[in-house]
Formats: sequence, structure tokens, C-alpha cells
Amino acid sequence: MKVVMIGADRSVKGGVSAMVNNLYEAGLDRRVELTYIGTMVDGSRARKALQAALALWRFLWALPGTDLIHVNMAADASCFRKLIFMRVAAFFGKKILLQEHGGDFSGFYYERCGDKTRERVKRGLNLADLCLVLSEEWKDFFSDILPPEKIFVLHNGVPVPQEGKADYSDHRALFLGRLCREKGVEELLEAAAKARREVPDFQLILGGTWERGNEELKRRAESLADFVTCPGWVSPKEREELFARCSLFVLPTWFEGQPVSLLEAMAAGLCPAVSAVGGIPQVLEGDRRGKDSSLPRGFDGCGVLLPPKDPEALAQALIGLLKDEELRRGIGSRARQRILDEYDIKNTAERLVEFYGSICKKEGR
Repeated sequence: MKVVMIGADRSVKGGVSAMVNNLYEAGLDRRVELTYIGTMVDGSRARKALQAALALWRFLWALPGTDLIHVNMAADASCFRKLIFMRVAAFFGKKILLQEHGGDFSGFYYERCGDKTRERVKRGLNLADLCLVLSEEWKDFFSDILPPEKIFVLHNGVPVPQEGKADYSDHRALFLGRLCREKGVEELLEAAAKARREVPDFQLILGGTWERGNEELKRRAESLADFVTCPGWVSPKEREELFARCSLFVLPTWFEGQPVSLLEAMAAGLCPAVSAVGGIPQVLEGDRRGKDSSLPRGFDGCGVLLPPKDPEALAQALIGLLKDEELRRGIGSRARQRILDEYDIKNTAERLVEFYGSICKKEGR
């Protein structure tokens, strides 16, 4: 099969590019004849506009002889940009597989789009022959926009290290992602300060780049430099080193699809304390934990699920986990096994090829 896949450039620091790179590592390009076109890059507006124009030119050049188009889409600008490519593909009669990654697509669709724009987006999305979403929750959401029979769940996947963590004696928590209010960084800093008072050697590592408009939040993190470290965006090799140093992974995000960083941390054996939003509860298969959680030693889930925008609940979770090494070890071990069973990138790539085949079969190829 000849597949043209579009999405954020593979050099972009984000979840979609991480997922695409994982698929290449799993050998997707050896299973199908794959052409990847990056439609967005990091940088200035002018650089992004140039990239989009070049991508469209490459897309038109690659269309002849292509069996299907795989569109990786998020919300806002990503949606509008990808709809252009989808309309071009539909005009030339190409089959389209849409894979939706946006954690805040509901906010984009129902709050940031007016009635006319919402209808335009809906018409564009319905050009897809098949739509892949990250969780059952998102399948329910998109069933109001697309015919339910077109929608299927395909989890993100990650490579799984041969060995997991053995040492859980540290008191370090790791955050990976965009550094901004929407990722819960403000609540995390407040919770971390409380945890530090209870566990004096606690350290928090914020891996990621600061988003524009979060200068005050950045200054607050810098004021806590005695126990908060901001190394910037971390490379895959640096992530491995951080996973080895930390026993906790924390992500108090306000909304999410299915974060690759969480899957990677779980694959390494870290104990997750994360918001119960988007596709995260489905990954952990744990009970929702409220403010009064005492984190009992018999907790048998793959992580601690917390309400978003609740620094007190986050602080209590951190303190409970930091004070119990065996609890961290047990949850971390089960988290790693969960990824081995359900989120290995090799299985994700295999299912994706099956979806490609089902689309091409319908067309009689």
C-alpha cells in the first residue's frame, strides 16, 4: 500500500511527532510504502506559513498513485490546516484516514468555533472514510460529528524498554510536556511546595519548554530553584536518564488526549500521579481519587488518578507516594506491565496497517 501521512514535522517537540517517530521505529515504513509530510514546524509564524505552503506542494506532488491519506489532526490551527489537505485529497478521489489527537477538541469545537465555522469543520471531518480516536470517551464525543460506524479507537503506543526500574528509593517527581497553565504547572508548583515541607529532600523536574504568556509562572518556578529544576526540552536519551533517576511521573493537565509522555514513563516503570481527563483513565484503569484519598497500601491500579485544577489533592497524592517506597514500586511495576500488555508500539503499528488494509479493500485495491 502507498500511504501519504501528514502531521506535525517529525522534528517538532510534541506528542504527534513523538507518536510518528515511534511508528517509524516500529517499522511502519517497512510494512507500507510510507511518505511523511510535515505540515507544521516550531518557530515564527512566517516559518510555519512557509512550511505549510511547501507541505501542500509536496502533498500535491505525492498524490498520484497514492492509495490513501493518513491525516494526523489536533484542534484549532491544526484542524483548519489539515482540512485544506483533506479537501484536496477528496477532490482527487483519495481515501482518507483521520486520526484525531487533540486533547481539547471539544473546547475548540463547541466554544472557540462559531456556528458557521463549526458546520464547516463538521463537513470537513466527514470527508474522512475512517476516523481513529484515542479512547472510548473520544469515540462518544465524535459520534455527534461523524457516523459512529466510521469511528474506531486506536491507542498511542511507545517502545517498551527490555528492563524496568529496580530502584524506587529516590524522592524525585518528573513532569514532561509544554510548560503552561493548561498542563497544570501552576497547581503542580503549589503542590510541590507543600510536598517539600513534608519530604525535605523532594525534587521536582519540569522537562519541557515554556509557552508564551506564562512568564509569571516561569518566574515562580525559578523562585523555587532549590527543589525545582527546569532543564528545557529533553531528548529521548535525556528522557531515559530522567526515567532512571525518578520514581514518580506527574501530569496534572486540564485536558488531554492520550499523552505519549505518560505512556513512556509507565513503560519505564515510573509511578504515575495524573489528572483523570481525556483518555488517561482508560490507560491507568485505576479508581478516580478525590481530595480525601489516603492512598492505601493495597491500591492495585496502575497509577493515581486525580481531579484537574486541584492542588490540594495533588499535594496529598505526592506526599502519600513519596513517603511509601513500596507503594511506588508496586504501582510502577503494574504500570509497566499495563504498557507491555496494551500499548506496545509494535501492536499499534500492526493495527494501523489493518485499518489501512480495510480502507483499501473497500476501494477494491
